[in-house]
Amino acid sequence: MAVDQRLVAEMLHNEHCVPQVMISDSTIRKTVVILASLFSITVAQKGPKMIQLEKATIGAGCFWCVEAVFKRLEGVHSVVSGYAGGTKPNPTYEEVCGGMTGHVEVAQITFDPSKITYEQLLDVFWQSHDPTTLNRQGADVGTQYRSAIFYHDEKQRASAEKSKLEAQKHFQDPIVTEIKPLTQFYQAENYHQDYYHSNPVAPYCLLVIKPKLKKLKLE
Repeated sequence: MAVDQRLVAEMLHNEHCVPQVMISDSTIRKTVVILASLFSITVAQKGPKMIQLEKATIGAGCFWCVEAVFKRLEGVHSVVSGYAGGTKPNPTYEEVCGGMTGHVEVAQITFDPSKITYEQLLDVFWQSHDPTTLNRQGADVGTQYRSAIFYHDEKQRASAEKSKLEAQKHFQDPIVTEIKPLTQFYQAENYHQDYYHSNPVAPYCLLVIKPKLKKLKLE
C-alpha cells in the first residue's frame, strides 16, 4: 500500500517547523516499528494481572502424608516438605525425629487465592488429621508430629483462630493445634519431596497415605 509521505511529514513535525520536507521510506518504516512497539507495550500493561500467590505452612503429622493431600487440591501450585517451629537451625531429618530440635514436620503450600482460599485450605487441614491428639497422629508419635498452624501474617492468624473455633464443633475432644507465627522454614531433604508420588508402593504410602486420599476423595 502506498504511503502518503506528506501526511507522515505533518505528523512528525509541529506546526512551526517549515518548510515541510520529504521523508525517506526507511525513516517511515522505522517510525512505524517504533509506534507498533509502543502500542504493544501499552496493550501488555493493560492485560491480565500477574498472579499473586500466597503461602501457608501447616503441620498435621508426617509431612509425606500432608504433602500428598494438599498437592491434589485445585489452586495449589506447590507443596514443600520441611521443618518449622523449633530452635535448631538447618535441622536434619534425623535430628528432628530425635525430638530435641523442637521442630514440627510441616508442609509449606504455595497457592493461588483466587482459586482456593486460605480458609478452604484450613478446612482440608482439619479434615485430614486428628487435631485432638497431642504429639501424635496414628502410629506416628513424637513432638515433631504435633498439629500446628504457622501463620505468615496477622490476617492468617485471625483466620486460623476463627477456623479453629469453628472446627471444634466437629470434635468431641478439645483441639490441641498450636497457632504460632512462622519465624523460619527449613526445607527437608530432597528424598522427602513428593514422597508419595516417588514411592507409591512403600508400606507407609499403601497403608496410611493411600487410604487417607481415598477417604478425602482425592484419589
